[in-house]
Amino acid sequence: MQTVHDLALLLRKLRHRHARERGGTLLTYRQLAAKTGWSHGIIGEYFAGNVLPPTERFDVLTRLLGATSAEQGALATARDQVEEGRRRMNPGGHSGAGAAGAQASGMTAAAPVPQQLPPALPAFVGRAALLAQLDEATTGGAGGPAATSVVLSGTAGVGKTTLAVHWAHHVAERYPDGQLYVNMRGFDPSGSLMTPAEALRGFLEALDVPAERFPIHLPAQVGLYRSLLAGRRMLIVLDNARDIEQVRPLLPGSPNCLVLVTSRNRLAGLVAAEGAVPVTVDLLCFDEAWQFLARRLGADRLSSEPQAANEMIERCVRLPLALAVVAARGAAHPSFPLSTLAAELRETRRLLDALDGGDASTDVQAVFSWSYQHLSPPAARLFRLLACHPGPDTAIPAAASLAGLPRTRVHRLLAELAHAHLVTEHAPGRFSLHDLLRGYAADLVESIDAPDARRTAIQRGLDHYLHTAHAAALLLQPGWDPVSLADAPAGVAPEEIADHSHALAWFTAEYRVLLASVAHAHRARFEGHAWRLARTLVDFLQRQGHWPGLVAAQRIALAAAQQVDERPGQAGAHRDLARALTRVGEREEAEGHYLAALQLFSELGDHTGQARTHRAFGALLDRLGRHADSLHQAQQGLELYRVAGHLSGEASAQNGVGWAHAMLGQYGPALDHCRRALVLLRETDDRHGEANTWDSLGFIYDRLGRHRRAVACYHRALTLVTQLGDRYDEAETLNRLGDSRWSLGDRAGALRTWQRALRIFDDLGHPDAEGVRDRLVRAGGTAARAGRS
Repeated sequence: MQTVHDLALLLRKLRHRHARERGGTLLTYRQLAAKTGWSHGIIGEYFAGNVLPPTERFDVLTRLLGATSAEQGALATARDQVEEGRRRMNPGGHSGAGAAGAQASGMTAAAPVPQQLPPALPAFVGRAALLAQLDEATTGGAGGPAATSVVLSGTAGVGKTTLAVHWAHHVAERYPDGQLYVNMRGFDPSGSLMTPAEALRGFLEALDVPAERFPIHLPAQVGLYRSLLAGRRMLIVLDNARDIEQVRPLLPGSPNCLVLVTSRNRLAGLVAAEGAVPVTVDLLCFDEAWQFLARRLGADRLSSEPQAANEMIERCVRLPLALAVVAARGAAHPSFPLSTLAAELRETRRLLDALDGGDASTDVQAVFSWSYQHLSPPAARLFRLLACHPGPDTAIPAAASLAGLPRTRVHRLLAELAHAHLVTEHAPGRFSLHDLLRGYAADLVESIDAPDARRTAIQRGLDHYLHTAHAAALLLQPGWDPVSLADAPAGVAPEEIADHSHALAWFTAEYRVLLASVAHAHRARFEGHAWRLARTLVDFLQRQGHWPGLVAAQRIALAAAQQVDERPGQAGAHRDLARALTRVGEREEAEGHYLAALQLFSELGDHTGQARTHRAFGALLDRLGRHADSLHQAQQGLELYRVAGHLSGEASAQNGVGWAHAMLGQYGPALDHCRRALVLLRETDDRHGEANTWDSLGFIYDRLGRHRRAVACYHRALTLVTQLGDRYDEAETLNRLGDSRWSLGDRAGALRTWQRALRIFDDLGHPDAEGVRDRLVRAGGTAARAGRS
């Protein structure tokens, strides 16, 4: 059977025959690209046999290379046979060039093809030498092997991102399995560095991995990411990276992928240790800078005032970012003489020192200052106040509360800032600032706005998030205990969250900002906002498996509450931190925090808080094998819930008591308590509690030898827990379901069930995976011996 390489050999033979017929002149890939409108890179992939051309492109190529009608028909048939062979090897696979790459890498029809590249700049000019250097490095055109990673480095604002995105679009067809992009925020003045774990989470989302399957620990996340990319041909752009430690976990293991990194640093370690090809991005040459302005302002306008144009280029030191801001000003006022624009640049007082000490970015600050001074006063104020926001971006409602203005007005002001290139609307309704612009805004707000005005703006922003998150948390989990909130101050307009789905969507869009806001509140000495915001995040972060983020937020919450001696905040933070630490395996530290929480809740007379803590502490003691102590904690929680008249809490505690009895082998009392729990849970519509109780009943019936009844209970638990998206509980139930199936003699079913549990534990990076893996090894050997007997 012919392969894609055989087909490429036929194309190469046609090309050489065509050359002989033309007197020995071989059509180059660039000439073929010019004739077809395709990139020369993808043409090279076709002739190398790396990618199967789509039918229409294959036909065009064979005609261009002089194939006769009969040859064209035979070649088309051969191509169809190659595609059909691949389709049989990979049922349901894609077709065409993208499919060829997918089939070669073993992907299925469901595999996503992410296309995350930002839009390329239509007015891109120059950089011909750098584009050629990138082409040579990544195709092996310089005589060596093709690079799998490239570092574009240069000073701030020199156009690294613009170049990277332009070239990435140019070569995108070489990577039919998709393109990933992330801004690593390596030089954000606020310090909100994109961690490798955050970047991996975004990539895994793009690769269609459900959030609940994300591993907890970074090594497991890296392993999953590299497994998904194995065999694929993908382009990964890591923009604005700070150092090699930020980049290394994001490098794929597949030699078919290319990583393009941009950074203000040279990342010499990446070059030395990983073999990355370094490419330095310098200032535009004078001719390129002239073309840059001509594309935006018109060549006639520049030619009519050449001296003014020259001065503008000199004042901007040929830095693309500075030129872009100047050009935006000129384009917005086509009647202004260029001499006026040049004079404004000349006369602008520099408000900032050079960012890196005497480099070209000094003049960028002058351009920012000049652009800022031409804003309307409300837009200028909003720009300054954006420095009081923690980032990494802001939505329109949050910006409105930050400024204390109506949303419709703020939307117009943000549009004004975007027009002046002082903010970027990177997603509909979400705005961010370039690293330099954020630093510039921070200096402005400190030098212009009074300390009280800055502090009031910070409080408005925090109140916006706190009141909205509090409402969303109550909709996400109706049994959640609210915290005391002061009324939102004037100017704050929290978002109206309509229902459970809206609450989930809002948290999904904002949780990164909320995590940053917890730290921001603590730094700004709004400790009450810090611990309350952290509390609102608990349920969402638990459901999504964001355990490291939850641990970090609760550590800040505890420190903030202790700093102002707010004991309710301390008690809740101790408990919530303990729950998060339990999930990441830090059980000894978790026990200490549970004991501290119980002491504080008892002193406060908070029966519900105390009961919740007893219930959670009992779960930890159960994991440690201290079942009598676990029963004692569950019984105390049950009694306190009854005293507080907390029906949903009482139902959950009844199940906890039943489970503890079961772990002690006391199955009669265990059944009684779990059945009572089900009755109460149906009154409160607590699906999570009901799922846990059906799981408990499955375990009890299994221990009583009623394995079929146990299987039925586990299935009911799985139905509920799958709907809720709690992957850890799903894995635990599957693990126990496998036990019951094995006891019934369904060894194949048990093995399949344990394998499903293992996949989830591995995805979560949870240590319980090792126990399931050992069980599968032992069970597999037993099943094999049984089959031979």
